[in-house]
Amino acid sequence: MPGKKSIRRYHGPAGGWGALKALGEHLVEQDIPVKGATTLLRMNQPLGFDCPGCAWPDPKHTSSFEFCENGGKAVAWEATAKRCTPEFFAAHTVTELASWGDYELEMAGRLTHPMAYDAASDRYLPVSWEDAFATIGRHLAALPDPNMAEFYTSGRTSNEAAFLYELFVREYGTNNFPDCSNMCHEATSVGLPLSLGVGKGTVLLDDFDKTDCIFIFGQNPGTNSPRMMTSLRKASRRGATIISFNPFRERALERFQAPQSPIEMATLTSTPISSRLHQVKVGGDVAVVKGLMKVMVEEDERLRAEHQIEALDWDFIRGHTVGIEALVADLKATRWEDIERRSGLTRAAIEEAAHAYMKAEKAIVVYGMGITQHRRGARNVQQLANLCLLKGNIGKDGAGLCPVRGHSNVQGDRTVGITEIPTVEFLGRLEKRFGFKPPAAHGHNVVTALEAMIKGEARVFIGMGGNIVAAIPDWQVTQDAFRRLDLSVHVSTKLNRSHIIHGREALILPCLGRTEIDVQATGPQSITVEDSMSMVHASTGMNEPASEHLKSEPAIVAGMARATLGQRSVVEWEKFVADYDLIRDAMEAVFPFFQGYNARIRVPGGFHLTSTARERIWATASGKANFLLFDGLGEDPEEAEDVLWLTSVRSHDQYNTTLYSLSDRYRGVFGQRDVLFISAEEIEKRGFKPDDRVDLVTVSDDGVERVVRNFKLVAYAFPAGGCAAYYPEVNPLVPLAAHDPMSFTPSFKGIPIRLVRARAEAEAA
Repeated sequence: MPGKKSIRRYHGPAGGWGALKALGEHLVEQDIPVKGATTLLRMNQPLGFDCPGCAWPDPKHTSSFEFCENGGKAVAWEATAKRCTPEFFAAHTVTELASWGDYELEMAGRLTHPMAYDAASDRYLPVSWEDAFATIGRHLAALPDPNMAEFYTSGRTSNEAAFLYELFVREYGTNNFPDCSNMCHEATSVGLPLSLGVGKGTVLLDDFDKTDCIFIFGQNPGTNSPRMMTSLRKASRRGATIISFNPFRERALERFQAPQSPIEMATLTSTPISSRLHQVKVGGDVAVVKGLMKVMVEEDERLRAEHQIEALDWDFIRGHTVGIEALVADLKATRWEDIERRSGLTRAAIEEAAHAYMKAEKAIVVYGMGITQHRRGARNVQQLANLCLLKGNIGKDGAGLCPVRGHSNVQGDRTVGITEIPTVEFLGRLEKRFGFKPPAAHGHNVVTALEAMIKGEARVFIGMGGNIVAAIPDWQVTQDAFRRLDLSVHVSTKLNRSHIIHGREALILPCLGRTEIDVQATGPQSITVEDSMSMVHASTGMNEPASEHLKSEPAIVAGMARATLGQRSVVEWEKFVADYDLIRDAMEAVFPFFQGYNARIRVPGGFHLTSTARERIWATASGKANFLLFDGLGEDPEEAEDVLWLTSVRSHDQYNTTLYSLSDRYRGVFGQRDVLFISAEEIEKRGFKPDDRVDLVTVSDDGVERVVRNFKLVAYAFPAGGCAAYYPEVNPLVPLAAHDPMSFTPSFKGIPIRLVRARAEAEAA
């Protein structure tokens, strides 16, 4: 509970009674114990709404009880009875709100009216929708170059809203589409096409019921995608081998109690998840993967020399891949002592895991942002693709590569055109359907948009959802850049940090949530979303809107477009807003893979967007799957002995930047977030004691001091040379330049820091 600080070990399994108790408490905290429970029964159901939380798929949207603790919290957060009204803003200046914590801001409740910042009073004042749209149109029309505006999207945006958004922005004249995926799985979108010809995963949910082996890298499913635990539990109980690689021994990777299982709930038992859980060093994942592949190559050579069966799938390798010779040579040149040093694992542990993988006829490789958010994240992803290709684990049932994306529709936004690097083919289809010439020049991603803002080259920012000001790195320079904008606009459901750190003029535009009824001129509407496994399905809200002044995201986009483009627009915005079926018809015309869109989303469970790699059709320059090299063994460069590698993590009561409480049940942290997880050995080595307060200082050579202060040292089982703290509190430590050069993903999972005794403690000493 907020305000009651303690550190106490959690002994229970993931899920179970603890999850039900936490969810019940959260429904009460949001003042919706009855309404919330009723709403949850419609989530992920036929004719119901899709979970606004993670992007893990549902079993055909037909289950009677298919939601998890954190999905339930996401619904309660949106369906809350609390309201953030004009009276709230009248009572609090923006300067005062800047002193509030992120949890306090969002607990103000649902936004009810469009609001505009008034510099004279330092307050947000209510504004009409017409005046808000006119302000946006005035600013955008005044820019000498459309590329001086940035148009951000978050994963909460539906396919329909995202398609209208990219249509509006391209008709306006720019491809500046910084997107939340730039900060999480862009390494997948950029790295995998070079390996497999697709930028998405290659598995379906049913594959988890057929696989013999699951490897999990850098992913904490119990917190970030809890519905995944159902699939992992079923796989474990039928005997599949599950091996996990992660710096933390996350409780959900150890054991899970299924709330849907009467026997486990009644007997207080649980299911073991990981057969082995290896605590890899921060930034050591690629060393593990290269070690696994080195074992496989050496074992294959031994077996073939003895005229036994092959350890690798040579029929697949010869028929479907190129580059195996260079990969084998690189692996042979890689020394075991280097693998052990960089990974933190013993050769014996890696060999055991490799033999389990080789033994499996069908294996799935799962990964999360522990792989992608590094300086070489895209190349990390490619090594996992290599691991799959060595055994032919792409394009067969029960096998494949499974990137676990975070937000509900972050993948769908990309599918329907939210990209700063559009293809010529896509732009041609857009022009053919709508009759205007879209811009061809590549636009900005998050990093390059921030760079343009810092230089003063970008003057207007419009965000469709999210909390970008908190999510971005290098706050000292990036947040200041937001303050210098001429206009910042945020389409939101609740108050957050991005509304407080704003441009000279600022607008908050409140929109309908996923759980709410959306009625337009032709009647109630449904939107669509795409999950992590490329399943597209409908979502229909059931609750009355939080305010009569809310608009849907498509209606807000259309309002901005009409105010900006006026009569020169060739798009019939009113018709699209009146009937979302027409939006989907237009999407089908631009994207042929949406054939039969409207008919197919009316089937429970929706439909799957075919993956060419799943069909063993390789849309690469070589026409085959490519083995790609990773020079060396480090996701991040080696540093001096006194440097620690910090990885940012989410608490269990957190979703992206949204905080459901200030606690982290599974890690035993309650009522606080200013903590640093670090081993007792590392604490002693650096001359500190547990519970000491320290400042975290980034190691960099650009002359900028980056520091977060007064963090409490929490002794925790963690690999040598590393530590962990909560996101976004440690985002200020990440230099904007510290990103993957291929995908521009910031290195949130690999930050070199030094510890300095906190100022107050140092003065007392």
